[in-house]
Amino acid sequence: MPELPEVETVRKALKSQIQDRIINSVDVLYDKIIEYPNVSDFKEKIKNQKINDINRKGKWLIFELDDYCMLSHLRMEGKYFIKESEPILKHEHVIFNLDDGTTLRYNDTRKFGKMHLIEKQNLYIQKPLNELGLEPWDENLDSDFLKDKYSNKNLPIKTVLLDQSIITGIGNIYADEILFLSKINPLKKAKVLKKKELDNIIKYTKDVLNRAIEAGGTTIRSYESSEGVHGRFQTNLLVHNREKKQCPECGKTIVKIRVNGRGTYYCSNCQK
Repeated sequence: MPELPEVETVRKALKSQIQDRIINSVDVLYDKIIEYPNVSDFKEKIKNQKINDINRKGKWLIFELDDYCMLSHLRMEGKYFIKESEPILKHEHVIFNLDDGTTLRYNDTRKFGKMHLIEKQNLYIQKPLNELGLEPWDENLDSDFLKDKYSNKNLPIKTVLLDQSIITGIGNIYADEILFLSKINPLKKAKVLKKKELDNIIKYTKDVLNRAIEAGGTTIRSYESSEGVHGRFQTNLLVHNREKKQCPECGKTIVKIRVNGRGTYYCSNCQK
């Protein structure tokens, strides 16, 4: 699943190619991808809107138009491709027809992606963005903030790190890496973490995500970004997807468990 670094990579790639393009029309071939408003209104309102900028909040892409913002969540396998007059492929579900004759195509094998078209003034006061927590680089993200948010969380820290209403953008891959570098066992209850552990979570969240963004994200299974750009950060993963391999710190074997249904990789020696 694309996480914050992968979405940021997509954002940069799309911005460099379609900023200032005008959306002449849109063809929606799978209605359930349009979460808000209804498909008819979505198609009508987005006509003749200019793509002024492309930003991001957590794992959401934000296409800033003239009167609206279009939000796009890639979910498991969503991708964007820019094409000309090629035939529409089976998994290309939303086709934006641009004023230069090209098309921006949303491709999603599993059809889990979602789009919203929201009036600009309502962007942060209605779903989905009003439900998100802080960005990893927000100046308000400190140990006091986490202590308050975690105080009643009788859940494993691995599960709580994935809660987008606290810190937004962290997914399964990077949560494993953050906890390994922080030397925190993924099963440890969030509410018992000490200040030093909270400080380490913040420190390594920024560090891991910054390095992943610089590498263009992580390519796992079928994920690739716009125009087939593959992330290189998979070569830097220390524990995730490294079951039965040696821990880079102590040489013990990396183990895999399931935490709240999510595959979780850690070193039982370094993360006691």
